Amino acid sequence: MLMETGDDILVERALAGDADAFTDLVTRHYDLIYRLAFRMLGRQADAEDLTQDLCAALPGKLAGFRGEARFTTWLYRVTTNAALDRIRKRQNRTKAAHGWGELEQMNRATHSAQSDEIKWLHQAMEALSPDLRQTVALVLGEEQTHAQAARALDVSEGTISWRMSEVKKSLRAMAQIEASGQGADT
Repeated sequence: MLMETGDDILVERALAGDADAFTDLVTRHYDLIYRLAFRMLGRQADAEDLTQDLCAALPGKLAGFRGEARFTTWLYRVTTNAALDRIRKRQNRTKAAHGWGELEQMNRATHSAQSDEIKWLHQAMEALSPDLRQTVALVLGEEQTHAQAARALDVSEGTISWRMSEVKKSLRAMAQIEASGQGADT
């Protein structure tokens, strides 16, 4: 009957670069890692991913094994720490996703409100006479002064001021009509 090589000897050999010893360690303890990962993570796919990731990272982690405890004790610690890291990351992603979801909902609500305002503004602009629309486009849209708009339209500054006053009156009247129409609906 053949004696099985102990974990401590396989670890020594693996640290010395013996690939077969490392393969034997992983093969021997793969199920232990998977079972523990599954118990901690609760999902088969997550446990499989963690087990694969841990086995791939094990050569680097093996250098941290001091031999003060049994190899399996150390492996339990490594596996539980990796699983806890995954759980934390999952929780952080969930929180972040929830936060992004709330942000997206706020953005949509803001966008919807802005869209309604823009729609109303377009309707209001269409209701204005061409002269008033032209003046609003220059003064508000292009942020020109009354003097600049007057030069561009070849009218007096007073005419621009009067037109802007007319625009304000028209917009107020439209808003009041809309408000009274909404008030009747509610």
